[in-house]
Amino acid sequence: MAAAAAAVSVDEKLDKLRAEVAKLDQIRRVPFPHSTPLCTMGLPCSENEKAGFISLVSRYLSGEAEQIEWSKIQTPTDEVVVPYDTLASPPEDLEETKKLLDKLVVLKLNGGLGTTMGCTGPKSVIEVRNGFTFLDLIVIQIESLNKKYGCSVPLLLMNSFNTHDDTQKIVEKYSNSNIEIHTFNQSQYPRIVTEDFLPLPSKGKSGKDGWYPPGHGDVFPSLNNSGKLDILLAQGKEYVFVANSDNLGAIVDIKILNHLINNQNEYCMEVTPKTLADVKGGTLISYEGRVQLLEIAQVPDEHVNEFKSIDKFKIFNTNNLWVNLKAIKRLVEAEALKMEIIPNPKEVDGVKVLQLETAAGAAIRFFDKAIGINVPRSRFLPVKATSDLLLVQSDLYTLVDGYVIRNPARANPANPSIELGPEFKKVASFLARFKSIPSIVELDILKVSGDVWFGSGITLKGKVTITAKSGVKLEIPDGAVLENKDVNGPEDL
Repeated sequence: MAAAAAAVSVDEKLDKLRAEVAKLDQIRRVPFPHSTPLCTMGLPCSENEKAGFISLVSRYLSGEAEQIEWSKIQTPTDEVVVPYDTLASPPEDLEETKKLLDKLVVLKLNGGLGTTMGCTGPKSVIEVRNGFTFLDLIVIQIESLNKKYGCSVPLLLMNSFNTHDDTQKIVEKYSNSNIEIHTFNQSQYPRIVTEDFLPLPSKGKSGKDGWYPPGHGDVFPSLNNSGKLDILLAQGKEYVFVANSDNLGAIVDIKILNHLINNQNEYCMEVTPKTLADVKGGTLISYEGRVQLLEIAQVPDEHVNEFKSIDKFKIFNTNNLWVNLKAIKRLVEAEALKMEIIPNPKEVDGVKVLQLETAAGAAIRFFDKAIGINVPRSRFLPVKATSDLLLVQSDLYTLVDGYVIRNPARANPANPSIELGPEFKKVASFLARFKSIPSIVELDILKVSGDVWFGSGITLKGKVTITAKSGVKLEIPDGAVLENKDVNGPEDL
C-alpha cells in the first residue's frame, strides 16, 4: 500500500507539474517575425523542450538512477582508452587532410557567464592574452585551419538564454572571416520549487531567475531541436568536436579525427592523467562490458578516497568530446540518451528550488564503439579563475595563430601551482595588481594573500609565498627576483 501511495503521489506531482508547464511561455524575446519557427533560428522548439523537461523530471521522480556496483568496476584496457602516442599519423597529403576536415564541425559550449571572475556577459569574451578573447582565439584557430587546408570547418556556439543576446552581437564582428558561424540555444527549463514541486515561473517569478540551462548533456537534444543537426548532416558533416569555450587546449586534432573515422567510433572522450589537483574529476571505467563515465557523485561514501586516489583511477575527463552526428540523430530520436541526473539544489530569494542537470560525458555509454583517448595534458588548459589567467598571460606560453603554445624552456612538465587571495578574484582587480605579469618559467608554487601589488619585470622561481599583514599594503618592487622565498613584509625583500 505504501508503495502504491508513493506511486500515486509521484504521478500526481507529475500531472500537476505538466499542467503548469503547459501554461508557461518561454521568456525569450524573439526579435523575428512570429511566422519563423523557433527551431530554424537556433532557438529550441518549446514543445520539444517542455517534453524534454517532463521526461527528465519523470526519470528523477521514478528514482531510476542505477547504483554502481563497486566490485564490477574494471580498469579500461588500451583498446578502450587508447594512448594518444599509439594513434596512426594522419595523412601527409593536403588533399586527404582536407577531406577529413570537411567532415568536421567544432562546437563550443558557450552558456557560462563570467560572473565568478567579476565580468558581465559570456565568459568567452574575457580577454585572455594580447587583447584577444577566448572567442577571438577560437575563430582565429579555425580560420587558420580552413586557410591552410582549403577546408570548411564551421563553428557552432551553444549558448544559454543568459548568453544568447550578447553572443549574437559579438559574432557580428567575425562576419568577414572565412568561417561559417552558427549559434543555437540550449534548453531553458523552469526551476522547481522544492516544497510543492511546481515550476518557479508559475508563481510569478517570470524573470530569468525562474529558469535554468540544464547542463551540457543537453547539447545533443538541443542540437537536434534547433534544426542545426539536420543542416550539418545535409552538408556531409560526420563528426562534431565539443569542448568548453574556456579550455585553451581544446584545439582540432587531425590525428584523433583520422582515428575515429577509420575505426568508426561513434564517441570519443579525451582523458588525461590525473594530478592531485584533479582528484574530483570524472573518470572512465569499464562496466558490464561498456565504457562508462564515473563521477564522484556516483561513488558510495566508503569508496570516495579510493576514487580520489591517483593509483587506481589514473585518468580524468577533459570534456573534450568527439561525437558522430548520425549517431546523435539516431539516439536523440529514439529518446535513448538517459544520462545520470545531477540534482542541483539552489535558493532564489529565500525559496528553495531544484535544478535537474545532465553532463555530456555521461552519454558515452549509449554510443557504439565508444572510446577514450589518453591525451597529453596540453589539451587541457582551462581558465576557471584568475590564477589560470596568470599562467596563460605569462612567459610560460606564447600565442601563434590563435594557439596557446607552452614555452619549451620550462623543464617541469607540470604547470606551477598558483593560489591567489580573494583580492585577485575579479579580472579587473587581478590586472590592476600586476604592472606586468611576472616571469614564472621556473616557478613551482606561488601563494599570495592580502593586499599585495606587483611591479614590472618581476621573476618568481621555486616556491614563493607572499603574505601581506592585515591592513598593510605590500608592494613587490620592479625587477625583483624571488626564489624559494617567504615574504611577509618589505623587510623580506
